[in-house]
Amino acid sequence: MDLGPIFHIRPICKTSELYDLKKQIHSEFFFLYSGTTQFQLSPYALERMQQVACDSQTVMLYCDYYMQRENKSFTHPTINYQKGSLRDDFDFGPLWFIRTSTFLQAIENLSTDYQYAALYALRLQLSRLGDIIHLPEYLYTIEEADSRKSGEKQFDYVNPQNREVQLEMEAACTEHLKAIGGWLQPVFLNIDLHEGSFPVEASIIIPVRNRVKTISDAIHSALQQQTDFPYNIIIVDNHSNDGTTEIIHNLAKQYPQVVHLQPTSTLLGIGGCWNEAVQSHLCGRFAVQLDSDDLYNTPHTLQIIVDNFYQQQCAMLIGSYQMVNFALEEIPPGIIDHREWTPENGRNNALRINGLGAPRAFYTPLIRTIRFPNVSYGEDYAVGLAISRHYRIGRIYQPLYLCRRWDGNSDAALEINKLNTYNSYKDTLRSLELSARMKEIKQHGK
Repeated sequence: MDLGPIFHIRPICKTSELYDLKKQIHSEFFFLYSGTTQFQLSPYALERMQQVACDSQTVMLYCDYYMQRENKSFTHPTINYQKGSLRDDFDFGPLWFIRTSTFLQAIENLSTDYQYAALYALRLQLSRLGDIIHLPEYLYTIEEADSRKSGEKQFDYVNPQNREVQLEMEAACTEHLKAIGGWLQPVFLNIDLHEGSFPVEASIIIPVRNRVKTISDAIHSALQQQTDFPYNIIIVDNHSNDGTTEIIHNLAKQYPQVVHLQPTSTLLGIGGCWNEAVQSHLCGRFAVQLDSDDLYNTPHTLQIIVDNFYQQQCAMLIGSYQMVNFALEEIPPGIIDHREWTPENGRNNALRINGLGAPRAFYTPLIRTIRFPNVSYGEDYAVGLAISRHYRIGRIYQPLYLCRRWDGNSDAALEINKLNTYNSYKDTLRSLELSARMKEIKQHGK
């Protein structure tokens, strides 16, 4: 079978490398392959891609594929491309089927001489010129090149060694948002942090279900906070049945600061548990996150967070954290400080990255209005995007939090279907937020 032109390119590549392809392409369609191992097309895969691309007038097509690992084949489904699929590491698979005429037009529109982000900028250009279509059929096979667990791969974008790459990715995304009318200027609504009365200045919020191994450590980490204001610890126990409930109950009897909430509904995700906490009359002026398997790394974390709310006059605050194992030993990539969040462009760049950082804290009156979606993944990202559309999000770049990575973590090692579900949901959040921003910009000229 004549496979037609196949051009190999690195995922992190220069604009000049794309320009070099211009001189070599003379067919209506061509393949771009960014993998590092060999691939093999399934029978009649080329004809199938040509048929779909011609019938749909797509500018780019990608499909599902098989992954070879230790002489065994595994399915690797991909997800649909959305308007909000802005992550530079969106998984198209390594094989792209591209319409040549649109590719040449996109190349001419590249206004920056990228050293790293050319391929990312190219597909953003293609998305503005036509449809990028996902064909949910398994049409080729590759050998696995990266065998790390999903929980390890997800932090590549915040690895300090990749900083220059990420700055270019941000520049490409910013250019795209400006081109489609979705870029927000650094102008924020003011917020009065002194309004209203609250039982305490801050509440540490811990949603939990079945964390008998870690919940006591988390609560004691919260109890050790030293502040010049009153605070409490609201633990939303989401119907645990492994002994977690008994631990919380005993600590609540021992320490008046510990509030043990048990929702009546059995249908709550983590977001729903957060709503239970912040809507409670016991919630303080600021609601501060602590996951049930993590720890504050200093007894001054809560004081630092509240002080920074007033200093930065922000509606939400995001700190930095250190990745550790269960023995509290640092593991790669170490400190996660999300330096990609800047006052000038952070809320735009938030549409590109896959998370906002931790610990997170919220001004309670505002988060009571916005509310969390009732899900157990991406709930924090959803409210962060919504808040950032109008309000300033403050940052603390010193680590305040120990994020314990262990086999019991919900995202330590996700199988592909679960990972796709999570990524598709976050793309949906980005699409919804981007549409809302574009509507406001069009109406008000922001």
